[in-house]
Amino acid sequence: MRKNHVREKLKRGEPSIGTWLSLPDPVAARLMARVGFDWLNVDLEHTPTNFETATLSFSATASEGPAPFARVPWNTGENIKRVLDNGAWGVIVPMVNSAAEARSAVQSARYAPLGNRSIGGQLHAVSFNTAPATYYEKANDEVLLVVMAEHVDAIANLDEIASVPGIDALFIGPNDLLASMGLKPGFDSDDPRFTKALEKVVSVARKNGIAPGIHAADAAMAKRRIEQGFQFIAVASEVGMMLAKAAEIAKALGLGAGAVVAKY
Repeated sequence: MRKNHVREKLKRGEPSIGTWLSLPDPVAARLMARVGFDWLNVDLEHTPTNFETATLSFSATASEGPAPFARVPWNTGENIKRVLDNGAWGVIVPMVNSAAEARSAVQSARYAPLGNRSIGGQLHAVSFNTAPATYYEKANDEVLLVVMAEHVDAIANLDEIASVPGIDALFIGPNDLLASMGLKPGFDSDDPRFTKALEKVVSVARKNGIAPGIHAADAAMAKRRIEQGFQFIAVASEVGMMLAKAAEIAKALGLGAGAVVAKY
């Protein structure tokens, strides 16, 4: 069975860098999988991507080497089960604001005795290049579970959330976190409430033996986040990268103002 190299890096205390897949297109996933990122995350929360397209993207990604992950639309058993059963090596769960919600995510992502994920499917084993029986035996050791701390309620309950067994990473969604503070959404802010929240996530995650993570706008910001102690780092997205380069070219040719049309 293939090893989840991202989970191994995080457990060693090393950074692991990936990006978001926002286009509902397995071809884009296949091409992005050859760039060199450790992992690619199919975003099912804020995009038109469906489960079938996500499944094809998982396969395209895993075949090239990076770990395929999925951000599910919401913290429910059917969402988590379907992406994992169809080939994702890990799941990113949005808006986990309490220990109870963290336990619910663990229950859905882990087989007994850690959780109650049901047995079934074929593509999970194929994605890890193994037989179903081996997958069921070893999946709890390979599947990455990331819960998103992207609301002031999550920051307030962070110690309780991080202490739930079965979680691998706490991941900050900066746009939603800033919005929950009544601030303008974005990747960064100098507001003390935001900077203290970032420090708390790093501290609490380290204390509980799990990885702190965050979404960054670009390579420079990702490097700065690594210096701050973050490990699981998403950099922009494939559509953000595409549009940023296209806008740069259009502006250089005098064809447009180079307006930002996507944050990530």
